[in-house]
Amino acid sequence: MSHKPFPELALLESIIARLGDRARVEIIERVTYKDREFPIHCIVLGSMSPDVPVLAYFGGVHGLEKIGSEVILSYLQTIVHLLDWDQEFIQRLSRSRLVFVPIVNPVGVYRGTRSNGNGVDLMRNSPVESVGNTRLYSGHRLSSRLPWYRGDKTCMEKESNALCQVIFQHLFNAPLSISVDLHSGFGIHDRLWFPYASCKKPIDSLPEVYAWKRLFDQCYPNHFYKIEPMSMEYVINGDLWDYLYDDFTAQNGKAKLFLPLTLEMGSWQWLRKSPLHLFQRHGLFHPLLPHRQQRILRRHFTLFDFLYRSLLYPEQWACLQASQRSVYAQQAQELWYAK
Repeated sequence: MSHKPFPELALLESIIARLGDRARVEIIERVTYKDREFPIHCIVLGSMSPDVPVLAYFGGVHGLEKIGSEVILSYLQTIVHLLDWDQEFIQRLSRSRLVFVPIVNPVGVYRGTRSNGNGVDLMRNSPVESVGNTRLYSGHRLSSRLPWYRGDKTCMEKESNALCQVIFQHLFNAPLSISVDLHSGFGIHDRLWFPYASCKKPIDSLPEVYAWKRLFDQCYPNHFYKIEPMSMEYVINGDLWDYLYDDFTAQNGKAKLFLPLTLEMGSWQWLRKSPLHLFQRHGLFHPLLPHRQQRILRRHFTLFDFLYRSLLYPEQWACLQASQRSVYAQQAQELWYAK
């Protein structure tokens, strides 16, 4: 039986049609819910050479936080038009690769739920176990009827595996790669989180993360992001990005650099002027008023542009000498781990 796609999927399919042969599009997985089948699309732009840097965007891991998918779709709409005339952007693509999975959890976006169709929280679904935290929100295997359910211990969900396969295929072989996973719902500040989420141990590439932050602060001193390890706010089980970062490091050591970022849009600020939205299904995680939604859809494009530029010109942050790494490691420790 055919079904009309939900709005976010319909928009994604229209963007894919407009991209035509300028993009490589693959349905990386299909998930079934009741009598419906939902595709998970991956869009790839730019060079397929294994030695180019790669920037990847993921949205809709938590279906209720659909603003992440919508920001990516808005960015893709901009790219569709840039490809018509912007020779500088086209030249960028000739020496890099952009990867997009705008709707990782299509059943969750369709239903307006945090979990997938099996009741699993995909961002608690990896085998990674946290250190020193047993709270319910950290992830559990008690029941899929409760939020933050981690799923079966022996295997990950289709959606989680699909995300991982995209990372394995497009980012693990690249000399430099950055991923951005878009979420909403925590606090009033927009945060850029990096691993670890499962413990308060610094990641091996902490000096590079600090150097990237330092460069961003210098270029945009009035930016509104709080950049920090996720464990500064809370510690969880099963984080997919911890799992992928550790796997990448085990395979590549310091020969390559993979920087997974989570953009956590501070949706509580959207409630300050309209607190009654709290009682609507998407009110805590999504800007319901049209003018606020439009503002969020364009708010992060400066960050996206900087990410792309820093990917193409990594000398100031991803190619550090040993003495620089030592200095930045100490400064990062003082900034993020002194307590």
